[in-house]
Amino acid sequence: MQAGYSFQPRAWVVVLALAAAGAGVALGQWQAGRAEQKRADARQAQRMSVTGVYEPRFTVLLDNKLRHGRPGYEVVMPLKIAGSERHVLVNRGWIAAPRTRETLPEVRTPSAQIDVEGLVRERFPRILEVGGQAGERVRQTVDIAAYAKETGLPLEPYYIEQHSPADDGLDRQWQPPGAGAEKNESYALQWYSLAALAIVLGLVFSFRRVAAP
Repeated sequence: MQAGYSFQPRAWVVVLALAAAGAGVALGQWQAGRAEQKRADARQAQRMSVTGVYEPRFTVLLDNKLRHGRPGYEVVMPLKIAGSERHVLVNRGWIAAPRTRETLPEVRTPSAQIDVEGLVRERFPRILEVGGQAGERVRQTVDIAAYAKETGLPLEPYYIEQHSPADDGLDRQWQPPGAGAEKNESYALQWYSLAALAIVLGLVFSFRRVAAP
């Protein structure tokens, strides 16, 4: 009597395989979308020059920004555009964090009118949270529309990543537009591969050894 194999899928195997495959596909699509968004931002990146006066009371510090092996913040501040009631958010650059989280860095800000030149960015990276906690100075990111409502400032629907020099001690060594897209594509491929592996394993474990009649 010779044993054989019969395709007899178990319910828990099917559910587990489908759940794992679904999660892999979803995460792969998310990473692929991130890569495409970065490439789109690179294609659409344009330079802009604007003149105005900073509004330091509305400063936001973007947390968890690591440079040169040191933790720090990116300084985001609205600039009131000269000859207009409109404002535009400017990511002025990076500043190192003090020794303790309870202490915030002091940012040198010119009080006079200033010329700012840089790249136009449509949105801040969505990291950990969609926007930021209203009223908090330190946040993970900024949703421009929500921040306009929070502050009452008439904000432009984009922000400027400052590239022009300024005597403020901030680091403006930005990554080039589109940087990191290849890494997101690599992650997407890994997730798609895991999804395929989940299906294959589900099929393998659905075969049962049976005795031949």
